[in-house]
Amino acid sequence: MEPVIRFTRATLGYGHVPVLKDISFDVYAGEYFGLVGPNGAGKTTMVRAILGTIKPLAGSVRVAMAQGAPVRFGYVPQRDTVDYVLPYTVEEIVMMGRYRQVGMLRRPGEADRVAVQKSLEHVELRSLGGRSFRDLSGGQKQRALIARALASDPDVLVLDEPTNGMDLSSRLSILELITHLHVNDRLTVLMVSHLLDDVANHVQRLAIVEREFFQVGTVAEVLTGPNLSTLYGMHVDVRRVNGRVVILAGGDDERR
Repeated sequence: MEPVIRFTRATLGYGHVPVLKDISFDVYAGEYFGLVGPNGAGKTTMVRAILGTIKPLAGSVRVAMAQGAPVRFGYVPQRDTVDYVLPYTVEEIVMMGRYRQVGMLRRPGEADRVAVQKSLEHVELRSLGGRSFRDLSGGQKQRALIARALASDPDVLVLDEPTNGMDLSSRLSILELITHLHVNDRLTVLMVSHLLDDVANHVQRLAIVEREFFQVGTVAEVLTGPNLSTLYGMHVDVRRVNGRVVILAGGDDERR
């Protein structure tokens, strides 16, 4: 099976300054894949390379569907990167996801309006379409941004820190929605997060991203106590409680 995303000995960075060196891994169609690591480790740089906004300094990053067809990405940015000053409605925010289909200097048509309503219904926000986006709760804003990505009819859904800054209830709700989109809509999902518990209990495979410590594998292979202790420079214990992965930081080896 050909991968949708393939990094081959890729070095990524800005100008002539590398951030990550000699990275190789694949993401396959239908996967739920995670990128985890400390803030500033290079996760956003990898996403930019996947989306094509930066080119590798060395090696290659190949993005293609079967038979070489282009990949349609639905990108969900961090909520704090969205401009809340302009008084956009929720429907207007989601319609932005249709700009690629609408084209330059054209007005949205009926098919675009239908796609917006379908996307809002998919994330359970249809009744709030006329509300101001900036007046929504954090969880509702995140759902609206996911709807915007869905409106573009993507092959791959890329989410950058989708649960950052949320309370527990909102986090679980968003994670359940993402899992639903992966399972029921058969979307390939790439989730970027520094919240290890969120990733550990939802993705199928993941990459630990850090300048001098890059690993790819299943959750059981990669999210181990020794790996995470090395990554974060402190003792980290990984346990299973009622079928869920629980990551405990701090303490010492005698308390395992």
